[in-house]
Amino acid sequence: MDIKTYGMSERADHLDFDIRSQLVRPPLVRPHRHEYFQIQISLQGDTEQNVAGTVRPFRRGSLSFILPYRVHVIPHPEGSRYVIINMAQQFLRPGLDVDPLDLEDVPLSRAPELAPFLFQEYADFHFTEDEFVEVEALLDRLAAENASRRFGSVEMIRGLMLQLIALVCRKFEADLLRLAASQAQQGSRRAGLQRALRYIREHLAGEITLADAAAAAFLSPNYLTHLLKKETGKTFTDLVTERRLEFAQELLMHSSQRIAAVAHASGFADEAYFARRFRQRFGQTPRAFRDAVRARISGAA
Repeated sequence: MDIKTYGMSERADHLDFDIRSQLVRPPLVRPHRHEYFQIQISLQGDTEQNVAGTVRPFRRGSLSFILPYRVHVIPHPEGSRYVIINMAQQFLRPGLDVDPLDLEDVPLSRAPELAPFLFQEYADFHFTEDEFVEVEALLDRLAAENASRRFGSVEMIRGLMLQLIALVCRKFEADLLRLAASQAQQGSRRAGLQRALRYIREHLAGEITLADAAAAAFLSPNYLTHLLKKETGKTFTDLVTERRLEFAQELLMHSSQRIAAVAHASGFADEAYFARRFRQRFGQTPRAFRDAVRARISGAA
């Protein structure tokens, strides 16, 4: 599945911050990701949002907070009304010199405004009708200031934006602090990594691409590459090759398949290449390994 990554220039009129209604651009109906932060606010229409594989309700009064590179989709039904806010990281938090893929490691004490973005997969940010009045008022002021764009507008927009996020943080303070204390975002990383590893394990005999593994894990290819390097110290290609060689080792030990068949079953199209990589990994050829295993079994018997 091809998952597109959008830049600010493709989905916004300004490169730092933009706010618009559903009327400005056609909605994105397929899972996608973007390089910037996004907030969607539902004004009308009931649906569900899918963020990194987690499905949560999205109806009038709901706000959705999307981190950069987080795969997501909100399929808005016909007649829906909503507001989309896009903003660059340096607009949201000037001076936060952190790779977007490392935002989950930033403590809330350093950047509390990240809280709703970090924990969207675990919470529903929904306001009652009475509470939503204040949210809509802030959205109107943000849209008006963004449309006029004059001296002081950037500072005014950032201030209003922080007020909006602060409303969410204050209303859901207990949930956000509990999630932060339990470090749920680390669980999210582990779950994503496990999904990718499971996909690799289940497709060892066929072609395995980074894009497909990332899609199966509901992660972007960049983020999966980053995550694998951080958690395992290996590249995606190295990890796949390692898993294939380990699977081949199991087949050599417990099956009578010919070496060529073992190579193909493990995802190696070329037997000579398989033998070379096997020797590099285990210090002996596949045939020598099998013979040694059989000799040990015979000796034990």
